[in-house]
Amino acid sequence: MIEKRHLAPLVLSKYMLKWLLIAGAVGILSGSASAFFLASLDFVTETRMQNPWLLWLLPLGGAFVSYLYLKFGKEAGRGNNLIIEQIHSGKGMIPLRMAPFVLIGTLITHLFGGSAGREGTAVQMGGSLAEWFGKQIKINQLDRKIILMCGISSGFGAVFGTPLAGTVFGLEVLAIGVISYEALLPCFIASYVGHLVTTAWGIKHISYSIGAVPPLDWLLIVKIVMASVFFGLAALLFTQLVHGFKRLFSKWFKSPVYKSFFGGIFIIALVYAIGTRDYLGLSIPLLQQSFQEAVSPLVFLLKTLFTAITLGTGFQGGEVTPLFVIGATLGSALAGLLHASVPLLAAIGFVSVFSGAAKTPIACFIMGIELFGAEGAIYLFIGCMIAFICSGRIGIYETQKPAELRS
Repeated sequence: MIEKRHLAPLVLSKYMLKWLLIAGAVGILSGSASAFFLASLDFVTETRMQNPWLLWLLPLGGAFVSYLYLKFGKEAGRGNNLIIEQIHSGKGMIPLRMAPFVLIGTLITHLFGGSAGREGTAVQMGGSLAEWFGKQIKINQLDRKIILMCGISSGFGAVFGTPLAGTVFGLEVLAIGVISYEALLPCFIASYVGHLVTTAWGIKHISYSIGAVPPLDWLLIVKIVMASVFFGLAALLFTQLVHGFKRLFSKWFKSPVYKSFFGGIFIIALVYAIGTRDYLGLSIPLLQQSFQEAVSPLVFLLKTLFTAITLGTGFQGGEVTPLFVIGATLGSALAGLLHASVPLLAAIGFVSVFSGAAKTPIACFIMGIELFGAEGAIYLFIGCMIAFICSGRIGIYETQKPAELRS
């Protein structure tokens, strides 16, 4: 009879081979979908920039997408929240149509000028493709949970070029304050393969520089702690506005079609009221500017307002890139007021506001290191943790569970 200790390496090897194949396949599917999405997003963004009149079609575009979801999308309209819920409960299904619906919806949002991101799209495509692939290979309920987490990780890692952050995000986003390590290896494989595949398709990610990182200094730490409190409050403001606008507009307009139509009108009115289109789409130029010079404190407030109205009225798209912009511009503005390094505070704000809003401080800290280097790790860690603490108990994902409620 073979002793159990001799079986352990064999069992481990089978487990690793199994998830290398399954998670690798999810990474290939998700990475390819993300590459197509990012290339398409660049195209529609450039098209909008060259044709300013497209903004006037934003109400019709939003109404059209809401009509598609109302008639044909069904459960797919719940987006990231549906994927997180399915990982927790396992009851129900994630339809494959979620992938093309969110892809088309997000591209329409950006083509006509809605203020939204791209993470939600990549995660939803990753989750729905993972669900489809799991059905094809007839996985069991426990493996289904893991493969959906792989879908989240691969989508996130691929779209931002941060495979390690993608790995931890898929583990951390499920419950506030709790990281599930059962899917650590599969999520890493899926995220890293997704990143490699996206890069192999020729997608290049934007790089940012924080310059020379100041040496550890107590005065600087005090300034970063003060700034991080504001980052947490900015995350709280964003979360409350998005949820509040969803409730308010749903109360005003019972039909999601009318809600999105009038949401587009509100966005157009805002554009002409402030006299700039800087807050439409991803607002990457604002993000890049925040690393170069101190910007006005109004910038982060306006990006928050534009994004909250866009998402609150039913337009498709993610929250994360707008949160990057909000955090970086707030950090840039605070650097001017606190007489601190502008790119350093912008980098800390970049990941910290996201940390507070998504309730994923470890993933955001790792993302900061992947994007900006390890030299400022201590400052990034302080920012992510304090922003997480100061951002309240509720995040942008409604089905994300508080730790004490997790079953």
